[in-house]
Formats: sequence, C-alpha cells, structure tokens
Amino acid sequence: MKHNYKITAILIIMFFLAQLIGIFVSNAYLPIVDGEEVIYNLPYGFDPPEDLTPQTSVSSILLALMIAIMLMFVLMKLRAEIFLRIWFLVVVILGIALALNAFMIKLPYSSIIAIGIAIPLGLMKIFNRDIIMHNLTELLVYPGIAAVFIPLLNIKSVVILLIIISIYDMYAVWHSGFMQKMAKYQLEKIKVFSGFLIPYRGKKEKGIVKSTKESKRDPKKKIKVNVAILGGGDVVFPILLAGVVLAAWGILASLIIAIGSTISLGLLLYNSEKGKFYPAMPFISTGCLIALFIASLV
Repeated sequence: MKHNYKITAILIIMFFLAQLIGIFVSNAYLPIVDGEEVIYNLPYGFDPPEDLTPQTSVSSILLALMIAIMLMFVLMKLRAEIFLRIWFLVVVILGIALALNAFMIKLPYSSIIAIGIAIPLGLMKIFNRDIIMHNLTELLVYPGIAAVFIPLLNIKSVVILLIIISIYDMYAVWHSGFMQKMAKYQLEKIKVFSGFLIPYRGKKEKGIVKSTKESKRDPKKKIKVNVAILGGGDVVFPILLAGVVLAAWGILASLIIAIGSTISLGLLLYNSEKGKFYPAMPFISTGCLIALFIASLV
C-alpha cells in the first residue's frame, strides 16, 4: 500500500464526501421542465446554451480541456506563477460559490451571499496554504464545477468522456510523465494544488523527529515529509456521471455510482506501491461503469 491505513482512509472519505456533496449540488440545480421549456437555475450566467447537444458538448469539453492543458504547459514554461495563481483563484471562488449557493438556493439573494462567502474562502485557500482549509474547500470546488457541465451531458456522452479521459490519464502518467511534472510544479512553484493533499511523516521520519527532540539537537539534514495526493480531475469526473445519472434515473442510481467510484479508488490505493505513480481515472472509470451497469438494473 502506497500510504498508511490512516492516510488512505482519509483520502477515501474525502473522495466519497465530495461525491455526496456533488449529488446534493446536482440535485439542487436539476432543471425544471415546463411543457416544452426547460428552465435552468444555475447562477452567475452558467445556464447552458440552448443549441448545445450532449454529443457536441463532449467535443466542446474535450477541446476546452486540451486548451487548458496546453495553456498550463506554456505558462509552466514561462514560469507565469502569478497568472496561474489568479487563474486558480477565479476557478476556486466560482466552484465554491456554485456549491454554497446550492445549499441556500431557496434563500433570497443566495447567489450574492454564496459569492460573498466564497471570495474570502478562496483567498485563504490560495494565499494562506493551510492544509485543512485547502481540503475543506476542495470538497466544495469540484461539486460546483461539475454542476456547470452536468446539464450539457447525457449518460452516453459522459461515458465517452470518462473513457477518453482515462486513456489520456494513462498516457500522461505512464508515458509522458506530464501529470507528475504538473503536480510537482503546482506544489513547488505555484504553492497551490488542484486536488486533495495530505502531507504526513512515515515511521522513519517520526523516529528522526523523536530522537531529535530527545537529544535537543537540530539535525542538519531535512526531514522528509510524504505527500498523499488525489487530483481534482479524479474527483470531478465521477461527480459528472453521478449527476447525469441522478437526472436520468434518480437518487438511488446516483448513489450507486458514488459508491462504485469510491470502492474502485479504495482498491487502487490499497494495491498501489510506494514510489510508483498511478493514473487514477482508468480505475475509477472502471468502477463507475460497473456501478452504472448495476444502477441500470435497479
């Protein structure tokens, strides 16, 4: 197992909580059908275009992802850390605001209240670098982001999206190494990571700290801190499927998706080895597809 039981359990719990919050947020933003008219209630002008179909949405989402990845690569080469932090800040604030608004959607001026809360939370997340604040806000960011794309997709299109993203994830981790480079760049240069992040000391490092305290000496060598990470894409794409299934088949089916994706992540983390990098999406997508089949029978 790559990480100890405690850290592995925390990652799995946070992932599952994000899925449940994603289902709640998706349910709050389910469109209202009035005759032939479909009424959306997404704030901040995020209602989907009328002429966009699920088939064309996949192409649009993939194109947007390609542009974002290429832009990220270029900005990394240019060392444009300030611009990247601003980019992260805007996305984080919008994601948090969309999620918070879902919890208070029946209140007057809920979208204004939500953005008013999201701005200081986003600023603290990006500039304060507190691990607890980072992970708590991540629980809201991805459900909020997913809520924007769920109305654009249907079950068939989101399955296609999962398969394509899984193939890319395998290439980016096992062949090009881009994901590792991007994660390292985010952590070391931008000081922001898009995903769950848990730093911890292993048994060896804890022993060094203990001996240092007992001897009252400061060792010259740095004490290594392990980091358990789970990328934001690994969290948001299962939420997309759960949200689309929620709209099509109901709450029970969407919960089956959340459970299936969580089990698959747990199996990956349990069977992973220290020092090795794994693309999570192929494993999570497999769990999602198995869960989708089960949900179709319920």
